Amino acid sequence: MFEHKRLQNLEEYFMDLTSRPQKGVYFYRICGYSEKIKDFILKYYEAARQSGVVIEGKIPNPEERHLEYYEEIMGRSFSMDVNFIDQSLQKWLPRMNVRQRAYVAASIYDVLADMKRAGKNDNILRNAYIKFMCWLYYRFERIVNRLGENTIPKILYEGNISNYELKLLSILSKAGSDLVLLEYQGDANYQKLDAASAISDRLEQNGMTDFPPQFSIRWMREELQRQNQKQKLYGNMPQVTNCTNAWIEGKGLADLLKEPSARGDDTRFFYNSLIRIRGVEDKVTYLNELYQFQLSLKNSGRRCLVLEHTIPRPTTEEINAIPRKMYQNAEQMLADLSREIRYTTDLELERIMRKAWIDLLVEEDKKPDMNVNRLTNKAVYLLCWIKRYAPKLLGSLSLPQIACLIYLGGCQNENEGLFLRYVSRLPVDVLVLLPNKNASCCLEDPSLYEVNYDQSLNIEHFPMEDGDVRMGTAAFHAEQELDEIMYQNSGLYRNQQYEKAVSVSLRTMYEEIAILWDQEVKYRPNFSVVDAVVNVPVIFAKVCGVKDGQTARYWSDIKALATPDTMVIREAPFINPTDPNPMKTFAPGFFKNGKLLRSKIKEHANYPYGFLREEVQDHILEKLQLLINQKIIKGTFENGTEYTIIATILNLNTEVVRLMQKFDFTKKNPKLLYIHTTEKIISLEDSILTAFLNLVGFDVVFFVPTGYQNIERHFNRILMEEHQIGEYMYDLRVPAFSGSSSNTRRSWRERLFKRGD
Repeated sequence: MFEHKRLQNLEEYFMDLTSRPQKGVYFYRICGYSEKIKDFILKYYEAARQSGVVIEGKIPNPEERHLEYYEEIMGRSFSMDVNFIDQSLQKWLPRMNVRQRAYVAASIYDVLADMKRAGKNDNILRNAYIKFMCWLYYRFERIVNRLGENTIPKILYEGNISNYELKLLSILSKAGSDLVLLEYQGDANYQKLDAASAISDRLEQNGMTDFPPQFSIRWMREELQRQNQKQKLYGNMPQVTNCTNAWIEGKGLADLLKEPSARGDDTRFFYNSLIRIRGVEDKVTYLNELYQFQLSLKNSGRRCLVLEHTIPRPTTEEINAIPRKMYQNAEQMLADLSREIRYTTDLELERIMRKAWIDLLVEEDKKPDMNVNRLTNKAVYLLCWIKRYAPKLLGSLSLPQIACLIYLGGCQNENEGLFLRYVSRLPVDVLVLLPNKNASCCLEDPSLYEVNYDQSLNIEHFPMEDGDVRMGTAAFHAEQELDEIMYQNSGLYRNQQYEKAVSVSLRTMYEEIAILWDQEVKYRPNFSVVDAVVNVPVIFAKVCGVKDGQTARYWSDIKALATPDTMVIREAPFINPTDPNPMKTFAPGFFKNGKLLRSKIKEHANYPYGFLREEVQDHILEKLQLLINQKIIKGTFENGTEYTIIATILNLNTEVVRLMQKFDFTKKNPKLLYIHTTEKIISLEDSILTAFLNLVGFDVVFFVPTGYQNIERHFNRILMEEHQIGEYMYDLRVPAFSGSSSNTRRSWRERLFKRGD
């Protein structure tokens, strides 16, 4: 019979009998877990599945039909004799050879003899013998003819073993079989049966912990299936993999300038980095350091790609260039789309790129909210960016060369983060720069190395060429710091500090108009700045009648409102529908699917506002879009009024344009006084203009002594606060206001011949 031996290492389990340090079999029980043990169990399970027996749970007791068949073939006779057992095995299990029968017969006899010495009677011994014979036939017949051969059969048992099961496994062990017993709940149950560990040995290794809750033979089977699918998915694996950041010394840019040979010499790895530097060490020298860094990369012949503030999304053309199918699961999708990763210059690099792509998306697939469609979208995004940037970044790179990707500004969304994580698995150093330490960056990765500095600096562009390098002096940066202290959350605002504003119309009493009119908006109720957007409180009102019928005082009150920042319209209509407007022809081409085509507008040869500050242009177009979206003007999206709105706003009076250019959102806002004393109809264009100016941030007040409807005739809803201040009066003549900005809009004939009022 075979003796069970002690292991030097787990790999001896997989040696042939003649190659083992000691000629014998192994019978170990495992009641602790580690990654090394998991790998061994997976390998052992596969060996037992192919040329042994795997027992999940208990070995079922022989069924009635099994016992009946045994009695039909073997009869009811039993004798405590080795020769009797040997002859019975020859009839019952004829595939065993003489030597194997001798081993099994002797092993069964030894077990029965131990039971007899323990006081068991002949009836119990006979029942145990029949149970062993049935188990050998129905559960282990596939290995009995391989017992004791040079390639030892494997048995894997899972769970809390019973007394008779242990006796049977002992028989098979002595007859020439390896065994592994998995005890997920520990060794206490086994110790009740074999306290001296005479039948098997307990495996002891450093670092063992409790088995994970999900661990089982079923889980292992599924894991092997996953590994097989993975092998099919990956195809030929690369010979090298990334060693990310393990070699760096924490010196930031200096680490990235190390030559590959200085990073490590293990040929199984390429040595790259994934580093995020937040803040700056010295504002005065920072830009020069970046400039010298990129020069060093360039002079060393390394390929370098710089991205700034955002990675432009894949275009429709790029997305359509990725052929896709309907996928039932993630594996099917990954197998299909991974073919799109081609890098004919270097086959090993292509394998690295493909493996990194699959690895990352397999990780994404494990997220609880992931599905095949979402994963496919992420896969396509990555492929588009790979096709766009790989030629620039990798070119003809060959290992051990390392390229460098620099991203200034930080990842803005999870797709950008996914792309940088992907690149960090290639022979590429990935450097994320956040000189403004308060800037957000959603990149997260276990390998990410962080460097943090106390100072902060706003940088628009990475200094690549001589002409791009603009470096501040110490005095300049000191002024910037003072500026931040004075104008951040202090109630003080520097000139043109903010680029975006939202108007908030105030509901006031008539008397408050004169009080608020010449105030800076920051002192008005409901003024605020939220996320760099100014909420500008504005007046939008209609004043009807003449207080106490006193016209002199009436005109005096209006004249007091005609400040230098106020445009005065003295006669309706200000914009006549028949006035020539060169933008009418082009307006339909500036609007599609409910959206202004802003780039097209700005690039048009007749675009009238190209000389304005960029933020002013954006403010005008943003409020124009808002005016259309809110359907303030009757007929919007019904009879083409939206095109009239566009043409009107793109042909504004010069004075209006200048007031907008001058407008500082935290100081005094521009104003419009519209005096309407007659029965003349206010034009649609006038309604468009005033509604637009309200959205832009103007104070707009109509003085209508007649009380007639005017501007509201073209509005879909009430926008203005209306004040009734006195009796209605008619045919009043508007006096000239000295200092007023404008009286009436000149007709095209008057402008042509330069005739005044």
